Amino acid sequence: MPSLRRLFQYARQYRRDAFRASFCSVMNVFFDILPEILIGIAVDVVVNRETSFIATLGVTDSFHQLLYLGVITVFIWGGESLFQYFYQIRWRNLAQNLQHDLRLDAYCHVQKLPLSYFENKSTGKLMSILNDDINQLERFLNGGANSIIQVLCSTLMCSSVFFYIAPQLALIALAPVPLILFGAFWFQRRIAPRYAAVREAAGVISGRLNNNLLGIATIKAFTAENFEAAHIFDASNHYRQTNAAAIQLSSAIIPIIRMAILSGFVVTLVYGGYLALHGQIGVGSYSVLVFLTQRLLWPLTGLADIADLYQRSMTAIERVLDLLDSPVHIHYEGKPLGQVKGALSFEHIHFAYGEQAVLKDISLHISAGQTVAFVGATGSGKSTLLKLLLRFYDANSGSIKIDGMESKDIALPDLRRAIGYVGQDVFLSDASIAQNIAYGQSDVDMSAVIAAARAAEAHEFIERLPQGYDTQIGERGQKLSGGQRQRLALARAIFKDPKIMVLDEATSAVDNETEAAIQRSLDKIAKGRTTLVVAHRLSTVRNAHCIYVMEQGEVVEAGTHEILLEANGSYAALWRLQTGIRETEAVLI
Repeated sequence: MPSLRRLFQYARQYRRDAFRASFCSVMNVFFDILPEILIGIAVDVVVNRETSFIATLGVTDSFHQLLYLGVITVFIWGGESLFQYFYQIRWRNLAQNLQHDLRLDAYCHVQKLPLSYFENKSTGKLMSILNDDINQLERFLNGGANSIIQVLCSTLMCSSVFFYIAPQLALIALAPVPLILFGAFWFQRRIAPRYAAVREAAGVISGRLNNNLLGIATIKAFTAENFEAAHIFDASNHYRQTNAAAIQLSSAIIPIIRMAILSGFVVTLVYGGYLALHGQIGVGSYSVLVFLTQRLLWPLTGLADIADLYQRSMTAIERVLDLLDSPVHIHYEGKPLGQVKGALSFEHIHFAYGEQAVLKDISLHISAGQTVAFVGATGSGKSTLLKLLLRFYDANSGSIKIDGMESKDIALPDLRRAIGYVGQDVFLSDASIAQNIAYGQSDVDMSAVIAAARAAEAHEFIERLPQGYDTQIGERGQKLSGGQRQRLALARAIFKDPKIMVLDEATSAVDNETEAAIQRSLDKIAKGRTTLVVAHRLSTVRNAHCIYVMEQGEVVEAGTHEILLEANGSYAALWRLQTGIRETEAVLI
């Protein structure tokens, strides 16, 4: 049971809670078995009266014996009910606490994984693991764990009574139990890969649904509703088929167990009756055995359901624990950064996505307070260089230094707090405008929020909204235009008040008015800050202290706007193209 062992190791802090819940389950099944024994004792009282078992304890009057049994019955039923309440409370609380911790730990671990991990994983599959798979653990602990303990304890307790009363009968009547247990474990091993396929299929559906809901506007615009519905049908049908394969096997085990139980019950009924008729066991003992056979063997029919639930849960937990074991290549620990000035240096940087080289021996120095720009064709490595600075990835070789300090030696939270980042794909949360500008802050300073919005030239459009800064903008800011979202992203970076500002194609998908507004904001906020800009529109970076032109992972030109125009190279060709002058030579696009 490697999955269960891994779960026990993870949940070490809850071992005491699990032990207490297990104790309540054991006590509940103990009190649950006693009524069957009391029935046999009651029959013994009615049949043997003054010579009954209770009479040997000193209560000789038959009516008093029955009263005595009544009092004991109330005590037993009260104990059973009390421990049932306790085990339900303890198992359910354990399920909720463990589920909460596991989901939180898994999510926090996901946040630490490098971007390369997400490039190879479907968002829907991760959602399936963080939500559906962890919920499977809750279902198992809410009922399955208790059922396993009670079946095992019931088997041991009832078997002990059987062997005490009639050892020979016990050997025959309990013979099916090993076969039932073997069948349950055989079933578990066979069903495991089928449930693994079910969980994978569930992740595919989740991924497809997540992708389609995010792209619903595009689906509508291309009237692709039926096209995407067909994709959902295929994914759902695959999930149905993989589930059907698991159901086919899981449904077969119960009838088999029923027949094994039937054989044990018939042996007890017939052979036990024979022994009672010939005086080898008492009538009361025979009654106890008949009732205990039902009590012992019948719950074993639930082994199939328990094993089914167990295997579903362990398959799901295996996926969650595998996620937790995913290596974090970029570690958060390091030295504090201290006061940041903003001087940057990239020294002999090499980086590749797998086998594909993206950056080749990049070396450059940026003085504190300078504004530099990176331009070039798509795929030339501009954005990758900025991602290395933020340590979304680590370079294969070379070093990046901030104020002379190696970035890998700096505590990652300190590093990223020193950098304001605005990307092309703006992420906004389903919250108010003020909360999005002050993103990551629990206490929102409205004066600072408004100042940041003014600096980003977002204040005017915010004031025109129905609730102003309290306006809820919807998931991913869908209630705002693209330009408005971009200005909010810039305001959020300004609110952070970093010494280093990074803008990765922040104006590539906005209108001219928004571009002009962002350009004016940049001219203001760049003062006193080191600013790195990646842009396709050269008009937004013409005032930079230095412009680096990149081709195929290398810096091929560097200088101010005027120097690069005089050089009449790639930058000049691109400038003439963007300003409407035709060129016959190859240009960067």
